Amino acid sequence: MNSRRAFIIGGACLGAAGAAYALTPRQHYSLVGDVTLSSLVPMTFGSWAGRDSSDLVAPPAEGSLEARLYQETVERTYQNKDTGAEVMVLLAHGAAQTNSLQLHRPEVCYPAFGFRLSGSRVLPIPVTSRATVPSRRLIADAPQRRETIVYWTRLGDYLPVNGSEQRIDRVKIAMRGLVADGVLSRFSMIGQNAEANTTVLARFVSDLLLASSHSGRRALIGSTLTNDFA
Repeated sequence: MNSRRAFIIGGACLGAAGAAYALTPRQHYSLVGDVTLSSLVPMTFGSWAGRDSSDLVAPPAEGSLEARLYQETVERTYQNKDTGAEVMVLLAHGAAQTNSLQLHRPEVCYPAFGFRLSGSRVLPIPVTSRATVPSRRLIADAPQRRETIVYWTRLGDYLPVNGSEQRIDRVKIAMRGLVADGVLSRFSMIGQNAEANTTVLARFVSDLLLASSHSGRRALIGSTLTNDFA
């Protein structure tokens, strides 16, 4: 009995060791590459003109988790010259997605700043007849402010629609011996009419991706979906 028990325990230990080895990343890959994310995203396209902003997120403290997590953040406000509508854009690039360093989804960040979230749902954004971005829509309310948010996260070539999928996709990548980069793409508008703003944001995202270069699309939505633009 003791030897059988030892065999079972030993087998379990070997299995755990094998799993740990399988989940140890041994190669890094990035879809942003050696260029900056800001250089890959057009500043002007169609009726939209962008300007750099510096007040869309709180600046990370030196040595903080945010400072270690994101190698680059792009903060811009785009205005439509025809309608006057303004879209706030935050793009955050993390070079290495691991257990301790993963993209922060807005469901975590906004409540930390006092917002109450509602209206969370998956929002498929069709860009071409073959390419649809699986984004998520949120409504964030605070005193005297309502913000409609459309966002997605890219983890390697995966586009998880919630936190659970994001964790599962990270494990899938690790089991291939890889550590991947990731990008959070967040677009938002201020105003009470969330449904109308959702429509504007979805069209903005579609136009932005169509105006982006192949490299820009890869950085934002991954290689697999980018190939569907052909």
